[in-house]
Parts: sequence; structure tokens; C-alpha cells
Amino acid sequence: MTGTKARLGWFLPETPDVLGMLRRQGAISADAMAALVAWAGGDAAAAERLRSLEHDADDAKRELRLALRRAFITPIGAEDIYVLSQRLDDVVNAAKDAVQEAEVMAMAPDEPMAAMAGLLAEGVRHIGEAFEILATAKGRKAGDPTEAADRAVKSQRQLERVYRGAMVALLAVDDLREVMARRELYRRFSRMSEGIDEVSDRLWYAAVKEA
Repeated sequence: MTGTKARLGWFLPETPDVLGMLRRQGAISADAMAALVAWAGGDAAAAERLRSLEHDADDAKRELRLALRRAFITPIGAEDIYVLSQRLDDVVNAAKDAVQEAEVMAMAPDEPMAAMAGLLAEGVRHIGEAFEILATAKGRKAGDPTEAADRAVKSQRQLERVYRGAMVALLAVDDLREVMARRELYRRFSRMSEGIDEVSDRLWYAAVKEA
């Protein structure tokens, strides 16, 4: 019997744990955004942690892509997994780029950036929760990933209010260099927020297809 099973294994298609890999990328991404929060709160050393975690997230994304190429079937659409991974990676890349831009312009993070960083980290944590549910829910009831996606979107609505308030406050700043630099940084944070919304939208799309 053992020999028969072994021979059958030669012909069975590979089924890598792609959702587990997506969950891992989500966890690393959440850690990266926590580093962004620390940096925005005044911990300059957190910038290097963010860069290191961004590389780890890239490695996780690549591992997932290679697994998708090998997988004969996937628990949800392979395209959906690919897009979820890529869009989340875009958010983490943008966080790294925002910190680098601030360093190049010698512009220390301020209170609005700290507030927005916290909301971005909250949104990515909720995305990670959705990935966790996806990775454990196939075949059992473990929650609804779209509920976590909705929480991610809700956190980004709060970020929009912080962003608008910060942009209005710049009208009272006389230093043109500071105005231009902070406006660019605020916009980068806003675009990260839009990226979280896009991940959330794709989670809903994947859920609708699986329904």
C-alpha cells in the first residue's frame, strides 16, 4: 500500500499552501507598517527596520508567485491571490519610499503624518486579518474576510479627514519649502491609503466570485 501511495504521488499535482504564503506576506507587511508608525513617532532608527521588512515582504511576494506557477489548483482564484499580494506590496513599497523622500528632503515627520501612519498600520492589520481568515476558512467557518476588509476601509476614511485637515493647515505656513515638502509627503500617505482600499476591494471581488 505504501508503495502504491508513493507511485501515485509521482503523478499528483503540487498543491503549495499559497494562502498560507499570502498570510505570511500580510504579517510581514503589518510589521513594516508598525515600523512606519515608529518612524513617524520620532524613532529615526525605525526607517532601517522598515527597509529591511520591505525586502522581507518582497521575498514573501516572490515565493508566493513561484508557488502560484507550480500550483495545479488554488483555494481561490490564482489571479485574485496574485493581485492581493501585489497591491499590498505596493503599499509597503510606498511606505519605504515616503520615508526615503522625507530623509532626502530633511523633513522630520509631524503630527499629521504620525496620525496617518497609525491609520495606515491599522488598515494593513485588518488586511492581514482578512488573509488569516482566507488561509484558515477553506472547509471550515472561521469568519468573513470581507468584514476585515470593511474595517480596513473604515480606518482609511478616518485618514482622509486627517489628510484634509493637514492640507488646510499648510495654508498658514509661510515657509514655501516646508509647504511643498509636507504636501508631497501627505500625498504619499494618501496614496498608500488608496492602495489599502484597492486591496479591500479585491478581497470583496474574490469573495463575490467564490460565493
